[in-house]
Amino acid sequence: MTDSPANRRAEPRLPVHFEVDCTSGDTFLYAHITDISSMGIFISTDKPLPVGTVLQLAFTPRAETAGGPTPQRLELTGEVVWNTTGQVAPDKPGMGVRFHHAAPKTRSRLLELVRAIAYLDVATDIKP
Repeated sequence: MTDSPANRRAEPRLPVHFEVDCTSGDTFLYAHITDISSMGIFISTDKPLPVGTVLQLAFTPRAETAGGPTPQRLELTGEVVWNTTGQVAPDKPGMGVRFHHAAPKTRSRLLELVRAIAYLDVATDIKP
């Protein structure tokens, strides 16, 4: 068994495609979230930040995955826990970001979002 980031995940990640704004000090990064769990996200970017970088994250889920008619913007703090710099897969550059503890209301919204995505993911796999 390898020690890849996928093998170290505490929870499975679900595929998504959300635009995300990331800021850290004077660094601003506009990128895409390609998968999400209640613990963190993978951000697809050609310029992954170093491990240990603390980020302010802001994204708005799409209506079909938000679990309601009007998705609200989520604002969270996270930390880069791994990146693809120097790895063999240059076709999927990016970084894994673990969420820091959020306010209870934000954490609840995040969990609702992940549950809605998981439900939709399972529902699309069900064949008649």
